[in-house]
Amino acid sequence: MTDPDFWNDQDSAQVVINEANGLKEQVNTFLQMAEKFEDLEVSYDLVKEEADEELQKELETGVKSLSQEMNDYELQLLLSEPYDKNNAILELHPGAGGTESQDWASMLLRMYTRWAEDKGYKVETLDYLPGDEAGVKSVTLLIKGHNAYGYLKAEKGVHRLVRISPFDSSGRRHTSFVSCEIMPELDDSVEIDISPEDLKVDTYRASGAGGQHINTTDSAVRITHLPTNTVVTCQTERSQIKNRERAMKMMNAKLYQLEIEKQQAELLEIRGEQKEIGWGSQIRSYVFHPYSMVKDHRTGFEIGNTNAVMDGDLDGFIDSYLRLALGK
Repeated sequence: MTDPDFWNDQDSAQVVINEANGLKEQVNTFLQMAEKFEDLEVSYDLVKEEADEELQKELETGVKSLSQEMNDYELQLLLSEPYDKNNAILELHPGAGGTESQDWASMLLRMYTRWAEDKGYKVETLDYLPGDEAGVKSVTLLIKGHNAYGYLKAEKGVHRLVRISPFDSSGRRHTSFVSCEIMPELDDSVEIDISPEDLKVDTYRASGAGGQHINTTDSAVRITHLPTNTVVTCQTERSQIKNRERAMKMMNAKLYQLEIEKQQAELLEIRGEQKEIGWGSQIRSYVFHPYSMVKDHRTGFEIGNTNAVMDGDLDGFIDSYLRLALGK
């Protein structure tokens, strides 16, 4: 960072700064936990010497708090795969069901936004297509922060909602599905071989809810990778050139993810394991009626407080999934 040419490439410089900040935070958190541990040792010795109920309660609260901090810290250290530390690209796509599924997508959008904000991450909307009556038809977010992809990769899959639909005048129970796609944002050092002949580029006029992003030029960009039928769109910038650059980064991330999934499928086939890999697997159910519960079908982890989950309390689900995946 002290190199005179460090700031010549702003994007590369930001990658280094983010990594440095992540490492500093890791060290500072460790030192803070060590200090808390020493304080708790002193409190423990005092409680042994004299039975002070108030001090004992403080000790028990402190031990519980430190245990949670250590658990979270351990999980951070386990995120050691190549792109775990990267920013994450998150896409939500409603399934069949029209307004009901589109409304479910908007609820998940709020949930992930709140989770990210609680983590201190920045959330940027890359593409947003509003629903006809309510909700969203599709949305793409860039979630920026250290380990964003490492945590959010646990959310990849289909999310199922069971509730009494507010859009059904008869008050019947409905089941809705939304797929969540998670990819790491790749920097320029990762090269994905894409032939220009394999790409179809369309431009159109950007639009958004409430008149946001409305332009008088065709600044929005849609890119299709013809061999894989992979589609990305971006309309967050007012410049078509910048939208195209961002869309190409998203395309790189999607094609990288597809290659990883292909390698995983081949490995499972060699091992003789019959496991479904891809977006089609239902990972979690959110039941609002006839009872309240959110359950992850991969780990068995469940929470009865649905309001807390929809407000972004996802750490229990993410923790249990990552530890299962890492064999911890």
